[in-house]
Amino acid sequence: MKNRSVVGSLAAAALLFAVPALAQVEAQEVGTKLHYNPAEAQVGLDVRVGLGGLTGAAGEYTGTGPLLGIAADAQVWPALGVEVGYEGQRIPIDESLIGSSGEGLYRHNLGLMAKAGPLINDKWRPFVGAGLGLSYINPTDGADFLYKNDIVEELPLAAGVDYNFGTIFAGARASYRLMFGESFAEDVRPGLDNSGNLFNANITLGGRF
Repeated sequence: MKNRSVVGSLAAAALLFAVPALAQVEAQEVGTKLHYNPAEAQVGLDVRVGLGGLTGAAGEYTGTGPLLGIAADAQVWPALGVEVGYEGQRIPIDESLIGSSGEGLYRHNLGLMAKAGPLINDKWRPFVGAGLGLSYINPTDGADFLYKNDIVEELPLAAGVDYNFGTIFAGARASYRLMFGESFAEDVRPGLDNSGNLFNANITLGGRF
């Protein structure tokens, strides 16, 4: 019985050490089958500027505002890329609602997006994208009696095109962000629907290395 216990213990220990190694081998095999080579993956950084605003009921008393963003991206497969970044935006509020001009909603967003599209003639890359995002909505001081701070979940959907100048690229995109759990405008019309989504358009400029 003692020998069996020793053998069993050794077998269990061997299994514990083998599982991570097997998992690594499986991951390598999957990467090989998908033709993924980390050394060949292009990474880069881009900045973007644009305009956009809220849609639906939330957009009835707000206007179009500027945005500025920065994102790190990687082309992990020939037709698939991912990006993670920050986007800041100021959305103006209709002064007839607030009673003064210059008030607005600040939006601070962190997001992750996957983009799919072919490279055409080694220059053009049209793409579509989808991802996840989280935004913090913060009204200016003159509007905080009606609008409130809020954290909103977003599902961004995008379409655009990039043009490569070697290591430099420029592009344009439009994005429609489905917003969930928003309550920043619920006091604008108490008891009524104050929800909405977000439509933005921007141009980008970045580099690859």
